[in-house]
Amino acid sequence: MIKITVIIVDDHKIVRDGIKALISEDSTIEIIGEASSGEEFWKLLQIAIPHVVLMDINLTDTTGIELTQKAIESYPDLNILILSMHMSDEFITNSIEAGAKGYLPKTTSQQELLDAIKKVSTGSEYYNTEVSEVLLKSFIRKTKNASKEKEEPQVQLTKRELEIIVLFAEGLSNKEIADKLFISIRTVESHKNNIMQKLDLKSTVELVKYAIRHKMIDI
Repeated sequence: MIKITVIIVDDHKIVRDGIKALISEDSTIEIIGEASSGEEFWKLLQIAIPHVVLMDINLTDTTGIELTQKAIESYPDLNILILSMHMSDEFITNSIEAGAKGYLPKTTSQQELLDAIKKVSTGSEYYNTEVSEVLLKSFIRKTKNASKEKEEPQVQLTKRELEIIVLFAEGLSNKEIADKLFISIRTVESHKNNIMQKLDLKSTVELVKYAIRHKMIDI
């Protein structure tokens, strides 16, 4: 029987020892190397290519995400499973984009870890329920934000109207804007009314939010 070979990459020896203890109970899996840094990992790859790499994100000389991307570029068929304490959508999505075949929290159970190793060793992807929920929430949030951006009307504003939006957003009054632009207060009010109608805004507060959302002012 051909065993599934594994390399563990983690900067903490106590963690590596714990993983080894969990994996060693399964006779179908064999650990052929361990590394605490990217440099040590590259040396191991010169000796043997494992079926699965268990990769931590925090390493002494690089990040597991950067190391994953570089390793996949050099060894496209390498199966990397991220095992990390980080559970934010940013870490998970960045790992997937880097080429990782799976992502598990370090709080995962022994059985789930073994199942993940076996599935990833075949080239398949593995994400447990917790990771899948994070990815789903991230996808829904991004989809909603994209929809809002698409729904926002593309309005053509004049150069003067853009100037006035910025000045209102910066907190200037009608008189201060009039003095700054050398126009009358009535003209300022007229421009403001036109802007509000074009953008379908109801108040100065909404006008300020519009300026912030479109990065017209620094906050």
